[in-house]
Amino acid sequence: MMAWIRLDPLTRRRLQRFRSIRRGWIAFLILGAAIGLAVFAPYLAESRALLVWTQGRLLLPTFDYHPMSAFGQAPPPGWSADQIEADYFRLQREWQLQHRLYAQGAAAAGGDAKALAALAARYPHHGDFVVMPPIPWNPYQSDFWSAEVLGDLQQSLDAGHPAAAEARARRDGLDSLADAIRDGRVAALLADPARAGERSLAALARAGALPLPPGIGALPPTPPDALRRHWLGTDSQGRDVAARLLYGFRISIFFALFLVLTGQVIGTVIGSLQGYLGGAFDIVSQRGIEILVAIPFLYVVIVLAALFQPSFWLLVAIMAAFQWISITFYMRTEMYREKTREYCLAARSYGASHWRIVFRHLLPNCLTPLVTFTPFAVVGAIFALTGLDYLGYGLPPPTPSWGELMSQALESGNRGKLWLTLAPFGALTATLVLVVFIGESVREAFDPKPYARYE
Repeated sequence: MMAWIRLDPLTRRRLQRFRSIRRGWIAFLILGAAIGLAVFAPYLAESRALLVWTQGRLLLPTFDYHPMSAFGQAPPPGWSADQIEADYFRLQREWQLQHRLYAQGAAAAGGDAKALAALAARYPHHGDFVVMPPIPWNPYQSDFWSAEVLGDLQQSLDAGHPAAAEARARRDGLDSLADAIRDGRVAALLADPARAGERSLAALARAGALPLPPGIGALPPTPPDALRRHWLGTDSQGRDVAARLLYGFRISIFFALFLVLTGQVIGTVIGSLQGYLGGAFDIVSQRGIEILVAIPFLYVVIVLAALFQPSFWLLVAIMAAFQWISITFYMRTEMYREKTREYCLAARSYGASHWRIVFRHLLPNCLTPLVTFTPFAVVGAIFALTGLDYLGYGLPPPTPSWGELMSQALESGNRGKLWLTLAPFGALTATLVLVVFIGESVREAFDPKPYARYE
């Protein structure tokens, strides 16, 4: 096993040369870190809590299911609390509010044991906490809070429960509105005869009469919002853009790596055998390649997408059927040139097998086109998947996709939503620049002129 992974002096010199090229090495580290983060995306962007501490118990919702009933949460109308998983983001805010109210009450009570006991009974979760991921939304989850919160508060007020409306507003971080509800300013506005056409919170918000952050009452897509931790805003379906970017990157980069690895291995083997064997094998295989080149790739994808549900592996298989072709031309040419060298003739005279001559002696000296074009093949694969998703022939919705985000950004109603435009285009540009920097540095490090090997 060690013989397969041992690095010879030439390869070590090439890797040292790569590390000395700062732009490529730094780009490699950044891209490697991004891929590592994408692998652990469920711990960075997910609606489930990383951990919950309650009543002296540690819960790990990532690995265990807990319904709403486990924490006393009220389910949506028509559902049972045992049928829906706990809303951990809401739970975190509820417990943070209890902690804040308990701290305020304890400061006012001083050392009064009875008052503290009454506070502890009123706020039983004042010492509990929830740890959420940095992005507390999964890429498939819709958040219509900004459009629904005023309606929910209106229901509480109409039912004669201003205290419940105040608590809900404080839980959601609308402290100014909660203060206005508590001191009666909201009730006065709703009862004001001069505002006969504005007898609802939504109408008062549109009129600018309520102390609210901008964007409350708006439908998605909504701009970046630290209150709800939508760091890059939401898309047209209320899904978190940052979560979809992260998961979309994971899909795009692994799609490209699987596709390029498969295509480059197949193309390298076929191209090398063409150049080394020549003759009938070269002629027949070249005619087959010319037939494949003449087939319009996009039409094939459209036809298959109409017949089958596109999936990750189906798209990899379809594109791999064409991906390997381009590298064969370069490897074939390199093999034709290298097989006439004296070291190849010497290997033949010593009785080396064709397989050993091709892959042990010739291929190491034919790596220049392979290492040069592979990073650009990765770029092409990411572009291809993004383009197919943009056209609607890629991965099926609601799969997180950069192309789907770009499609939303270019809709006529969303062209003013800069976060929808800048997020996917910026992520795509940054990824492609990193890959190109790595490719240029690898090509320079593996330049065969100073490191040619003849054995």
